[in-house]
Amino acid sequence: MKHHSLVSLSTACALAACGDMAELTPDQTTGSDPTLPPPNETLIPTLNIAPAIGWSKGVKPLAPSDLIVTAFAQGLDHPRWLYVLTNGDVLVAETNAPERPEDGAGIKAFFKGLVMERAGAAVPSANRITLLRDADHDGVAETRAVLLQGLNSPVGMALVGNDLFVANTDAVMRFTYRPGDTNINTKGTKLADLPGGPLNHHWTKGLIASRDGRTLYASVGSNSNAAENGIEKEVGRAGIIEIDIATGRSRLFASGLRNPVGMAIEPQSGALWTVVNERDELGSDLVPDYLTSVKDGGFYGWPYSYFGRNIDERVQPPAPDLVEKAIVPDYALGNHVAPLGLTFASGARLPARFASGAFVGEHGSWNREPLSGYKVVFVPFASGKPNGKPVDVLTGFVDKDGNAQGRPVGVAIDRDGGLLVADDVGNAVWRVSANAPQEAMAR
Repeated sequence: MKHHSLVSLSTACALAACGDMAELTPDQTTGSDPTLPPPNETLIPTLNIAPAIGWSKGVKPLAPSDLIVTAFAQGLDHPRWLYVLTNGDVLVAETNAPERPEDGAGIKAFFKGLVMERAGAAVPSANRITLLRDADHDGVAETRAVLLQGLNSPVGMALVGNDLFVANTDAVMRFTYRPGDTNINTKGTKLADLPGGPLNHHWTKGLIASRDGRTLYASVGSNSNAAENGIEKEVGRAGIIEIDIATGRSRLFASGLRNPVGMAIEPQSGALWTVVNERDELGSDLVPDYLTSVKDGGFYGWPYSYFGRNIDERVQPPAPDLVEKAIVPDYALGNHVAPLGLTFASGARLPARFASGAFVGEHGSWNREPLSGYKVVFVPFASGKPNGKPVDVLTGFVDKDGNAQGRPVGVAIDRDGGLLVADDVGNAVWRVSANAPQEAMAR
C-alpha cells in the first residue's frame, strides 16, 4: 500500500468493524479439550486492543485476597523479561523490537503498525539488562544498576557457572559474570546465531538452560502469521533450538510452534514446557494459545494445522504428511490471550493452592472481541500435568474504560518466594506475595 499516510486511524477503526465477536465462554476455550468452531475469516481482521496509558499514581494490579501486590521496581523502560540470579539479584531485559525493514509492507502490516502504536509497543529499544537488588528483603529493589548495554533487542537470559548467556534477537551471546557484580564491562562472545534478519516478524527469543548445564534452549517465533511470506522464510523458525554450550553447535529441537517465548522445566518430570502464541485472523473464537510439554523432534502443526490436525486452509500448498504427525498441545489457555511469560511454582512461598503448577503472563489480545488475556494466571498441575482450569493471579491491567494501564510479560519466582511480573506498558516489575500465615504457604 503506497499511501499509508492518507489512511487515518479513525478510518482504520471503522474498517475494523468488519471483524467478528466471540461466542465461546472462557471455560470452552481453556483446558485439554477446547471447543474449536469453524474458522471465521473477515475482510479486515478484527482489531481490538486496549490503548496503552500506563498506571496512575498509587494504582496497581489487582490480586485475590490471599495475595498482596507491591511494586518491586518502577520507572523502567519497556521491561519484558526477568531472570533471578543465584544470589537473589533480579535481571530485567529492557527491550523492544529491532529495526525490521521487510516487516512493514502491505495493508496487513499497516494495520499491525497501528496496533503496535496503540499498544505502546512502537518505542525504541533500550537494549539493556538492568540489575535490581533487594538486599533488605522488603520486597522492593533499593539498588538499580545497568549490567549490560548496547545489546540487540535482548530477551532470554541464563546463568551457567560463571557464564551469563543472553538471547539477542539474532544470536546467543556469552558474558563472563561473577555473582554480586552489578556491571559487565567486558565484550561478550557469540555462542550461536539465531534467525533474525530484515523481516524477523517475531523478534523475541527466549532462553533456558538444561538442568545439567550442558545445553541451552532458544525459542524462535515464525516470520509470519500463517506462512503468508513464503515457507522459505521460515527456515529454522517457529520452534525451539537446542544449543550445545561447549561447542555452540545447534539443531532444531522441536518445530511447528508458531511463536513460543517463555520456557520452563517442570520440576517433577524434568520436561521442557513452553507457552505458544497461535495464529490470528481466523476469528475471535480461534485459535487457542497454549501451554505444552515439548518433545524432542516433535512437530506441533504450524503453519499447516492447529491444535493437532485441524487444517488451516489458507496455507498452500498443504502438507498432509506433516499434519499427520502434528502433536496436540497439552493445555489451551484461551483464544488470543498472547501468553509470553512462564514459570513453575517451585520455590514459591505463596498460598497452598499455588503449590503445584505454572504461572503464565498473558500479554493480551489484539485480534479478538472482547479483549482476552491482559493478566497473569496459574494453571494447576498434578503428577507433572495440567489439572484444572486457570486461576486468575493478577488482573486489573485494563481499566473500566478499556485502557491498558499495564501488560504482563515475563514472570519469575524470586529468592524469597514471591512472584515477579514484568509489565512493559506500566514500566514496572510487580511482586506478588502471600497475605496469609506462614504455615498456609506453599513450600
